[in-house]
Amino acid sequence: MTSVARREGVISENNDSSPPPASSAHAESTTSPLQGEVKEKSGNKRIPADKLLEQFFKSHRYIGSKDRAYIGELVYWCLRHKASLEWWLAEKLKSPIHGRAIVITALMLRKDYTASALDAISQDSKYSLPKLTPAEKPRCEILYKENILHPNMPAHVRLNYPEWMEPILRESLGKDFEKELLALNEQASTDLRVNTLKTTREQLMTDLQKEEFESTPTPMSPIGLRLKKRGAVFASAPFKLGHFEMQDEGSQVVTLLVDAKPGMKVIDFCAGAGGKTLGLAAQMKNKGRILAWDNSEKRLKQIAPRLKRAGVDNVQTHVIESENDGFIKRHKASADRVLVDAPCSGSGTWRRNPDIKWRFSAQDLQEVIAVQQSILQSAARLVKPGGRLIYVTCSILKNENEQQIDQLLKNGNNFRVVCAKKIWDKLSAVDTIDSVSYLRLTPHQDGVDGFFAAVLERLGD
Repeated sequence: MTSVARREGVISENNDSSPPPASSAHAESTTSPLQGEVKEKSGNKRIPADKLLEQFFKSHRYIGSKDRAYIGELVYWCLRHKASLEWWLAEKLKSPIHGRAIVITALMLRKDYTASALDAISQDSKYSLPKLTPAEKPRCEILYKENILHPNMPAHVRLNYPEWMEPILRESLGKDFEKELLALNEQASTDLRVNTLKTTREQLMTDLQKEEFESTPTPMSPIGLRLKKRGAVFASAPFKLGHFEMQDEGSQVVTLLVDAKPGMKVIDFCAGAGGKTLGLAAQMKNKGRILAWDNSEKRLKQIAPRLKRAGVDNVQTHVIESENDGFIKRHKASADRVLVDAPCSGSGTWRRNPDIKWRFSAQDLQEVIAVQQSILQSAARLVKPGGRLIYVTCSILKNENEQQIDQLLKNGNNFRVVCAKKIWDKLSAVDTIDSVSYLRLTPHQDGVDGFFAAVLERLGD
């Protein structure tokens, strides 16, 4: 999935990722400007949480694996409930808002420690929390008796989303506004995409069980497994043998909607580190030609070891300067399928990357909407008559999704919308997609990250 901030993270719990560095529990990579990365700004405001955590653990190597897992989970819980935690500090305790205060507030409201227990383990040493101050002790005692939600909280505080985004979210989510936002604040599942070039879902379940990883088939994706609990699955033999990649079930579904066939020419316009590229190669049974483009050489280089591990050899990568690179014209009207995994707000991935919602601004949204339309216009040129353009975002916002397709069609690009359900019914025996023109997946309704996909077919000239 592609977001304006990041889409793959060390402890972000993102599920479309490459193997992790030795020091991390999950995979890490950066997102290219083509994919919409907002540049990191001073004061760490725009540095993704997973990157900060990775830096922290590298500089604190004495921290054990269990403590690292606890710290990572606590940090992401704080990010998910940031608005609520700050409300308690500002409105109820009249206390300054800073990192230490937020963490202590979380520990009390979560009931991880009583005030006395937290004070008892505080040692004022290099390896422990500094002792509670005289002002902090009574605040802890008050907080421990409370729940994180309070009836006086406004909606954006109780549901933990940026206040400026409220009208956009209400318009986009309709009657399910509150249910979806509550679901977006839960921890995401750990999903795996089976590499059908090397194994089957049933065999992978058996192989993972041998290494004490219990899994169940994903309800929508016919090539997915869901782990019953998190673990060091990247260290398993099936992963090293290339039998699976970590990928959210929703991401698997939108990749399947490309309906790439063996022998086709397919362009992955914003390939990034290749999560969907690998899925396309498996669909095509390693036959045909996949062109994986991105304007970040660093990200594209991450594809190579993943392709080798997966046994894929029909992918060619190319670094483009932007969506308007002259190189793109060479492939005009030649592709059977063009996948645009577009830069977006990442609002559908808040379960995995809760820091995105606090780092993303109204100005960022306007900028990325303009980039989306520019990329769509460029990618549309590549589709041959009878071929398909597949537009995908990991956003739940209509102005990044339906409205972008409406604008493309108004521009006279000679496309028609292909019903997503009709495609899906031919691909899967599981009837999970509603009878609508576009695919919309959400955490509340589908139990996956938020995704949008539109399939457009180019008519004859």
